[in-house]
Amino acid sequence: MELEVTPILQRIRKVLQAEAEAINAIPVTDQFEAAVRAMCACEGKIVTTGIGKAGLVARKISATLCSTGTPSAFLHPGEAAHGDLGMLDHKDVLIAFSTSGKSVEVLETLEFARHLDVSLSIGITSHVDSGIRAYCPIVIDMGPVEESGCPLGLTPSSSTTVMMAIGDALALAVMEQKSITRHDYGLRHHGGYLGKRARTDNL
Repeated sequence: MELEVTPILQRIRKVLQAEAEAINAIPVTDQFEAAVRAMCACEGKIVTTGIGKAGLVARKISATLCSTGTPSAFLHPGEAAHGDLGMLDHKDVLIAFSTSGKSVEVLETLEFARHLDVSLSIGITSHVDSGIRAYCPIVIDMGPVEESGCPLGLTPSSSTTVMMAIGDALALAVMEQKSITRHDYGLRHHGGYLGKRARTDNL
């Protein structure tokens, strides 16, 4: 049986609309404020983790935190089981990204982070029965997300867009709370177009 093919521009519009609607549906609760305050108070570094597409988002958010004045590192859950968990310190804050919150590798990372007395874990997840919720005192709920942009309803697209938006919102809120200046930004991101802009007063 052949699948009915949607006209290309119609599919493009559908994907963009689905992702925009998913972002607009994010429930903005007090957990956001709790997460930002915890990240600002962190005496170590912010460690992000996630597997698959969520892991790629987590890696990007870690990079954004670094460039906006908050030391951060990405911890791959698979590598964590083979020694990389050692990057964690008891002063760190761990942020776990997982739509389902059921990925075994992520849950194991959260479990063993407890054994290292990591100060706090924050979860970013969607499913109400997410296993992440049992490990994280602060949970940012993505809300119910459907991958309605995908013809099969499977490919992570709306969910990863929501994760990215939440991560960016946290990072930029922390940046503002820390009063990071253009000069501070330029010290951390001195190269390329953005580095030049950071050092230029009159844009």
